[in-house]
Amino acid sequence: MASGDANGKSLLDKLTGGDPLFWNKVSGGILAAATLAVGLQVFSTELFTPKKPAIPGYDLPAPEAGAPAAAAAPTEPLPVRLAAADPAKGQASAKKCIACHVFEKGGPNKIGPGLYGVVEHDKATHAGFNYSSGLKAKGGKWTYEDLDHFLENPRGFAPGTIMAFAGIPNAQERANILAYLKTLSDSPVEFPKPE
Repeated sequence: MASGDANGKSLLDKLTGGDPLFWNKVSGGILAAATLAVGLQVFSTELFTPKKPAIPGYDLPAPEAGAPAAAAAPTEPLPVRLAAADPAKGQASAKKCIACHVFEKGGPNKIGPGLYGVVEHDKATHAGFNYSSGLKAKGGKWTYEDLDHFLENPRGFAPGTIMAFAGIPNAQERANILAYLKTLSDSPVEFPKPE
């Protein structure tokens, strides 16, 4: 035998151990493993798939009939907030702006214009920056009041602005940032006086 060894056993007989059902057993094992895998996948999908509710949303408890609705705390006027503002806290809060703006004098434009000396500077005129038509249409100078409104809701203040920032809802945080911006000037503009 050319393909056998000295004992007359072929390589296939050595591999299968002489069992005529060896390949049936191998095929059966593969088929059983595949069936188990598919079965576990179907079972786990059925077990862990969330059921879609008939009505999407959450059912919140209704307020008691006699209880008055809690009113939002009124926001202090800007001059009062500026009087209590902390430039150091404003600098910390302004770190969320550094992806798009620089605060150094003469710093380059990034995605947004440089902010050094922005208070009482003409709107939409920073050299080398292409402003949106919405901001160009505002005209005038950047007052503390306008900066406060812009920081609160950029798209509400200047519809069509290209600034993608959602805004800062916390009024005192905005005042702190304005106090920081005041320090970024060769001749800082005084805050408006509280009445």
